[in-house]
Amino acid sequence: MTLLRISHWTVLAVTAMLSLTVTIITPAQAAISVTDDLGNIITLARPAQRIISLSPHVTELVFAAGAGEQLIGTVKYSDYPAAAKAIPRVGDNRQLDIERIIAMKPDLLVVWMHGAFERQLEPLRKSGIPYYFSEPHKLEEIPTTLLKLGQLFGTEKQAHIAADEFRQQLQQLTVRYQNKPVVRTFYQVWGKPIYTLNDKSIVSDAIRICGGENIFGRLSPAAPVVGLESVIQENPEVILTGDSKTQATSGIEQWKGISNLLAVKNNNLIVIDGDQLNRAGPRIIEGAKAVCEALDQARNRRGGKS
Repeated sequence: MTLLRISHWTVLAVTAMLSLTVTIITPAQAAISVTDDLGNIITLARPAQRIISLSPHVTELVFAAGAGEQLIGTVKYSDYPAAAKAIPRVGDNRQLDIERIIAMKPDLLVVWMHGAFERQLEPLRKSGIPYYFSEPHKLEEIPTTLLKLGQLFGTEKQAHIAADEFRQQLQQLTVRYQNKPVVRTFYQVWGKPIYTLNDKSIVSDAIRICGGENIFGRLSPAAPVVGLESVIQENPEVILTGDSKTQATSGIEQWKGISNLLAVKNNNLIVIDGDQLNRAGPRIIEGAKAVCEALDQARNRRGGKS
């Protein structure tokens, strides 16, 4: 009986020692590091569980990457998917509530910076909150962004599914339109003054994939202002605009009275859902499809060959 008791306690002791040894030699969870669209390396000790999105396109990316439930704050106009409407707002495209953002104790900000945000983000940088900058310039960068966000959120499986689906649709568009005749295209961001986008924009990349040529793509500013006469001189075959649902009238109406414009003659004044085309999130593939259809329509109106 004594031998049995000793054997029993010995087994327990050895088991405890083995358990302790396993605990000691098991490596801690590896840190997560990714590079954002500014070239900055973002490192997190563990997947982010309290995320704030500072752009509507970022909100869509976060949901698509599988981390919608981890979003604790976002900005005005973050209205897709429907669940995004219930997330508390921390500002809009002009002003952020910096104190509220810091008080919410996020472990990651996902941001898109423009002139107004650049200055406002400085106190957030000083607070030590890590942030990932998102600004894809090409459609092929969307799936890459989804995979990186999936790493930061710990939602790699869902991010891979979304990235693969986007890649497949993009590949189909690319193959279908890669040998189509070129269509000279003007993309109007705003009507008064007339704003457009250069070739560094993701909208211009969508036009290119569809076989279009952005007539102002070579201009240096990212969002140049162009004159009415400049557009008339370039005489685009198609004029596209991405209108917002909140607009009472479309800015494209101003072109209808200029009958010598090729786009007007051929009835190629096209309005596309701006949320699908101007937001660099997964839905932009639907906006790209709409662009491709518009350019194909223009080819058909040349006299039959597309």
